Amino acid sequence: MDLPLIWAFIIAFAVFAYVVMDGFDLGIGVLFPGFAVGEERDSAMNSIAPVWDGNETWLVLGGGGLFAAFPLAYAVVLPATYPLIIAMLLGLVFRGVAFEFRWRDPAHRAFWDLAFTGGSLLAAMTQGMILGALLQGIEIDGRNYAGSWWNWLTPYTLLTGLGTVAGYALLGSTWLVWKLEGPAQDHARRMAFRAAIATLAMLAAVSLYTVFLDAQYFDRWFSMPSVLFAANVPLLTAIIAFLLFRGLAKGWEVAPFWLSLGLFFLGMAGLGLSMYPYIVPDQITIWDAAAPDSSQVFMLVGVAITLPLILAYTGWAYWVFRGKVGHEGYH
Repeated sequence: MDLPLIWAFIIAFAVFAYVVMDGFDLGIGVLFPGFAVGEERDSAMNSIAPVWDGNETWLVLGGGGLFAAFPLAYAVVLPATYPLIIAMLLGLVFRGVAFEFRWRDPAHRAFWDLAFTGGSLLAAMTQGMILGALLQGIEIDGRNYAGSWWNWLTPYTLLTGLGTVAGYALLGSTWLVWKLEGPAQDHARRMAFRAAIATLAMLAAVSLYTVFLDAQYFDRWFSMPSVLFAANVPLLTAIIAFLLFRGLAKGWEVAPFWLSLGLFFLGMAGLGLSMYPYIVPDQITIWDAAAPDSSQVFMLVGVAITLPLILAYTGWAYWVFRGKVGHEGYH
């Protein structure tokens, strides 16, 4: 049994689950200034009110899993991205506080709306930049990070950050197409069109930049036999993009959100193709960074018990609060 590979899959699953469940939350925050003050903003908030605070569970699982299963990678990646991680956590804190206080402090609702947008934008941007900092390479000396405090700040990381913001905006807008109705839904659909164009443009730009960022990335995408798999990624992306625009034009309500998730899934597939078998590109493989087998087995038992419970609870929460929402929510 290849324990490091199993744990790599668990962490990748946790990251994707976080993107799925917190991505549209952050996207709604990014788009929030574009909503009309009053019922439209309240409806947007109510669409995520029952589920938003449980989404960070997956972020904890991904970060905790990296620390426990791949301690060497954790010790290298975190020092290289500390400013971004600190900014991301502060953004998530501001987003969470603003979410609750905009209902409980209506006299200062404009301030809390601004904090909600700012926290969401900061968290989305830094998450994309963390990914970019990892992909562009981390300077290592032996088993330690050897770069500076600012190595993460490059045009490439800014591009990946903006791409993540655009992608989250697409998830948020298509989620609102699903959950809202009437004029608010029509507004969300118009936002989704613009967000889809921005997301696809940024996806293409990041993909091209990544391929030429490192010779090994180029080889993994264009050398045999990996090119046989890699060629399917842009093809499937084009198909999903066509269906997404068609669905938005035809007035589909549910499918655009799932098609948007399909774009993210293909993005993660391309990321896996670019990085595998490294967890720190061209420096540390999954097996180099892995904890002892005994530790991985011990943790795997815990995950085998808790992960189904988390999935069951999360699924139940979304099921209970299915359907359309209005401007009057559980708050």
